[in-house]
Amino acid sequence: MARTQVISPAPSARLSISDLMERQLAEHAIEISREALLSAIDGVFADERRGFFLLAMQDAEAAGVAYVSLTWSLEHGGKSAWLEELYVLPQWRDQGIGTILLNSALEAARHRGCAALDLEVDSGHTRAANLYARHGFTPHSRARWVRILSR
Repeated sequence: MARTQVISPAPSARLSISDLMERQLAEHAIEISREALLSAIDGVFADERRGFFLLAMQDAEAAGVAYVSLTWSLEHGGKSAWLEELYVLPQWRDQGIGTILLNSALEAARHRGCAALDLEVDSGHTRAANLYARHGFTPHSRARWVRILSR
């Protein structure tokens, strides 16, 4: 098995990140144009206060990605992180890459002074729920709702 390395990518990795994110969003039936996705990715690179990406590399191939957005939370008493996306390519699953990305995201959020890291799991996505439960996450009793304002 190849050794997984997690990197904080440079803006030049925007297309690799976009390719992985398009696959992730498609798996969850979330529609967004490539242009809008690239614009959002560029926005993160333009202002590090918005969040950060992590890429899991297997040799020279990007095998997975995590995106953590940063926010100011009254509920958590200050700076907080939201693990918005964590995705591993299907051919690299079941090899611990999700765990490596999650641990890297937790460490990077701590390093940035975050008090907590929140995330969501699609109902029925037991695989992801089990990953997060193994790492000390607990479900909220609340449900997240959304209203799209523009795309």
